[in-house]
Amino acid sequence: MKRLFLVLIALALIMPLSAQAGGSSGTGFTAGLNLGSDLLPNPGTGVMESWSKIGFQPDLAIGKFGVGLDLTIRFQLYPTSSSNPLAIYSPDWIPTGSKTIFDVYLPKILYVRYGLKGIDPLYAKLGSINDFTLGNGLIISDYSNMHFLPDLRLFGLQAGVDGSLFKVPYFGLDLLTGNLAKLDVVGGRFYLRPLGFMGDSILGRLQLGGTGVVDRAPYLYNTGSSGTASLIYEIGADITDPLITGGVFSLTAYVEGAKEMNSAMGAAGGIRGKLISLIDYGAQVNYFQAGFIPSYFDANYDFYRPKRYDYIMATSPGGYVPGWQANLGFDLFSQKFTFGALLSGPFDSTVMDTNDVTEYPHLKGTVMLAEGLISGLSAEGKYEKYFIGRRHPFFQDLIDPTDAAIGFAVHYKTGATVLTLDYAYRWNPAASAFDVSSSLSAEVRF
Repeated sequence: MKRLFLVLIALALIMPLSAQAGGSSGTGFTAGLNLGSDLLPNPGTGVMESWSKIGFQPDLAIGKFGVGLDLTIRFQLYPTSSSNPLAIYSPDWIPTGSKTIFDVYLPKILYVRYGLKGIDPLYAKLGSINDFTLGNGLIISDYSNMHFLPDLRLFGLQAGVDGSLFKVPYFGLDLLTGNLAKLDVVGGRFYLRPLGFMGDSILGRLQLGGTGVVDRAPYLYNTGSSGTASLIYEIGADITDPLITGGVFSLTAYVEGAKEMNSAMGAAGGIRGKLISLIDYGAQVNYFQAGFIPSYFDANYDFYRPKRYDYIMATSPGGYVPGWQANLGFDLFSQKFTFGALLSGPFDSTVMDTNDVTEYPHLKGTVMLAEGLISGLSAEGKYEKYFIGRRHPFFQDLIDPTDAAIGFAVHYKTGATVLTLDYAYRWNPAASAFDVSSSLSAEVRF
């Protein structure tokens, strides 16, 4: 009954706002009113409960610069655990445990950005990070600091500069940290173009890169590991050359090697590119030492970091495992529908039960439906599956959510109002159970 009461209040607020929000001032300023509910742990008991929310999200864009704020209050009316008629979700406003004031209040800044990676010689983004890659992805691939939403928003940094900004096209630098308040995961790639004086030629575009990443607190988001953890690191080097550039066909060739803290090493070489602006493709050959975890810092790293730390600290390097990787993606209807899949695995599929991820096939898939193809509807989904074939035959294990991370969001727009359902379902190996998070909201842009 309380949930129905809140929905009626939300609709009463949304309808008049929708009627007012039809025009745009063209000044580069927009704002949103967000109403809905999140599934969150009770601050006192840890039990998952539904919390209502109301938020104001102003957004300002001036040229390449943009900033957005997230001023959201989450609450319960007449909570069963309290005699007060209103309970505010205290972790959003009061530092507890190891959290500092920066942990709590920096995430109120949704993002600050300047420029775009791969387009502008200088770019920076502070706030949520969802797909950051260094080099060719052997160490960091699609890293995200958004795993704990809606419970916890992290405030990170991704930035880069290319020497062409200063008319010295011989070097460049990309930097990343997942959490500026903690400076836990920090990484960067420095690259040289030794033949940059040859301009936009095959040799002029040749890059020699070096990558280094550290995690100062592998147990920061401890999900079952005990004890304390020391700093871990991974270093690597690559040779990368965009052989063919252009809108019709592009081709980049590369080789990359890396060494993890347990002295396990890995190497990869391959090609990637785009065909007629519609098809993304890639093919790679791997040579990983037992105990080496490729793309150690990936999209799900914050969730699996304690388990990965325990594994590499307890595993000595073994023999090398040759493997492969292939990816294919489609960009259809003028970017209204995109789909991508990456599949990798060892050449030798006769493996025993082991915790070495390189001994099993691995799948990562994404799909995105943009607004416009179906009136009012947009959506995105992700599915990543580790250790395919460890529990069941390949195709049966492929759809078994164990050892998988699944997430999707569906948005429906009517007028100026957007209704959103966001859901995540992830296997937690430390607890041998699934972690579930969900969010339901209505947003009005004006």
